[in-house]
Amino acid sequence: MDPPKELHQLERPERRVESLLTSTEIVAQIAQIVPCTEAEGPGRRFAVWFQGCPLRCPGCCNPDFLPFAGGKPMTVTEILELLDSSRLQHQLEGITLLGGEPTAQPLAAAAIARGAWERGLTVLLFSGFTLEQLREKQDPAIHNLLAHTDILVDGPYDRDQPETQRRWIGSANQRVHFLTSRCAWDERWFQKNTLEIRVRGREIIVNGYPAASTRIIRRWQKNRN
Repeated sequence: MDPPKELHQLERPERRVESLLTSTEIVAQIAQIVPCTEAEGPGRRFAVWFQGCPLRCPGCCNPDFLPFAGGKPMTVTEILELLDSSRLQHQLEGITLLGGEPTAQPLAAAAIARGAWERGLTVLLFSGFTLEQLREKQDPAIHNLLAHTDILVDGPYDRDQPETQRRWIGSANQRVHFLTSRCAWDERWFQKNTLEIRVRGREIIVNGYPAASTRIIRRWQKNRN
């Protein structure tokens, strides 16, 4: 039997995550990508919606993104290549990760966030979990994701508390955490919410103001039937 490794030689979870983050083989289940949007955070942003969410907030504006069975498998490398193309075209300020629930795929989300940082872009993360809950999970991948996040909007969506003051926020119970000094409150956070609609054949892609997007999608589906 081989002798046990010394304590300092044992691979710590944080180190294992660090090594995995550099892998090109990380695969994410992606519901949707919008290469450039101004309706999902400050400035022009590359937005990634993750497929699957363990929460079931009543009135969720993206019900099709809740099941984990769905979406499209994409490697982190593929996503970052799309980001590079969009960055050249649109002079992006940052990326936005939402869903679904990005922290349900923490390794992929962390790798994408890290890639954005390496490109000088800011990272905005939407999560139905609170910051305290995310930290309590003691998941090295989630901790790495938070370490590469500039802005966290946390907490479950509550349709009975619609947000009326802060832009880009679904409900009044949700909090905004500026986790780095690269971002802060500015006048853009208090302007009117916007909605973006893209039509591709018989497909409609709506992103932005949650309440309005839900109504539009339902009306579109009704008219199609």
